[in-house]
Amino acid sequence: MSKSLICLQSVKKQYHDGPRLKEALKGVSLEIQEGEILGLLGVNGAGKTTLSTILAGLHPCSSGDVIYQGKSIYQDIISYRKIVGFCPQKPNLDISLTLEENLIFAGRYHLLSKEAIKRQVEDLMEQFHLQEYAKSKASVLSGGYKQRFLIARTLIHSPKFIILDEPTVGLDPHIRHQLWDYITTFKKRGISVLLTTHYLDEAESLSDRVCIIDDGTVKTIDTPQNLMNLHKQGNLEDVFLKLIQESDYVPPTS
Repeated sequence: MSKSLICLQSVKKQYHDGPRLKEALKGVSLEIQEGEILGLLGVNGAGKTTLSTILAGLHPCSSGDVIYQGKSIYQDIISYRKIVGFCPQKPNLDISLTLEENLIFAGRYHLLSKEAIKRQVEDLMEQFHLQEYAKSKASVLSGGYKQRFLIARTLIHSPKFIILDEPTVGLDPHIRHQLWDYITTFKKRGISVLLTTHYLDEAESLSDRVCIIDDGTVKTIDTPQNLMNLHKQGNLEDVFLKLIQESDYVPPTS
């Protein structure tokens, strides 16, 4: 039986968009299990990024709570951030540093010892086949290698929970599948993964469960196979389209 790692309880997030108060999340409740890959799906503006940044500990929720090990993360947000790795969609590497120096900087940010940083840098460079670029600047990397390095940097402090925000967007299919192999490896190591993606085949192949979010609320959360069976569809993409179309449907007025 899976054990809960993180629990969201009626999480809401509001912010001002000019004079207007926008409600990005409207009471989201869900659990992320230890060692699972949870796919987070939704159209643009559904609330995926807002939810991801709250789970990363980057932004507080307006109300509700996020529970880790039986306590609110806001009681000790610094300790919580130590177990989270966040890989953004857009590369945010320091282009003035080499890849090795970028990793060292990330290790220092997470307060690792010099010995731990050295060990982690060597291990990650080998694991992600980046040794030949260790002394090179990030600007020399292709899109696929850059994304590979971003994921490697996310692991520098050995997090228990990794958030991957559109990790394969814009990449060639064979590069995408290479990154899929890395993601499934995390699960084998007991790391929980929140995978935000617009590629429904990716979510179907990698996710233990998927959470479809629409207009700031959880539309459904279940295994891909259960969702396909329930909605009588042959793939997850058709399930997603069916649910979103139902949400967009406005009955005609008489």
